[in-house]
Amino acid sequence: MVLQRGVNEIDTYITGKTIKTLREEKALTQAQLAEKIGVSSKAVSKWETAKGLPDITLIEPLAKALSVSVTELISGDTVINKNVSSNILRSKFYVCPICNNIIRTVGDAVISCCGITLPPLEDEEADAEHRITVEKVEDEHFITVKHDMTKEHYISFVAYLTSDRVQLVKLYPEGNAETRLNLRGRGYLYFYCNKHGLMKQKV
Repeated sequence: MVLQRGVNEIDTYITGKTIKTLREEKALTQAQLAEKIGVSSKAVSKWETAKGLPDITLIEPLAKALSVSVTELISGDTVINKNVSSNILRSKFYVCPICNNIIRTVGDAVISCCGITLPPLEDEEADAEHRITVEKVEDEHFITVKHDMTKEHYISFVAYLTSDRVQLVKLYPEGNAETRLNLRGRGYLYFYCNKHGLMKQKV
């Protein structure tokens, strides 16, 4: 009975359809995939026809054999750009609504904080009420966000991303919505308003 409950839990995050789709995209036979991870071809067949599920210890080797991340295997959502892990511009931001912790990842991830799973923030182009001003000051740039900074409504952080680097500065309520950054190369300025979400501006 305990074993059956464990199998059902696995079924909630990996399916035979996902395994079959990824295997076929790699042009692997069931036997070839089985050999890569040290199981029988009959086992792979059972997974793909929903008559069985891979042991939890096989998840990582299976992902490696199919050339995807564990997250992609679990979600069934494969990343088209296989170089995603080295491209900072594909970063995703997460903000915990309880402790205001800021987390950044490159590519897909499952992020939890304070006991809750956080969705990635969806960015929008900065509007007239959330516009960034950039002024060159010596060898840096003075960044100002047109925004009040009250305890109820404020900018939580400002970040500058290019293809190979990231600069992130945490801001606080009742402080100033401004900071200094070294803007080198083309990239995007991101900032997060606790009421209106994540916004970006190309620089």
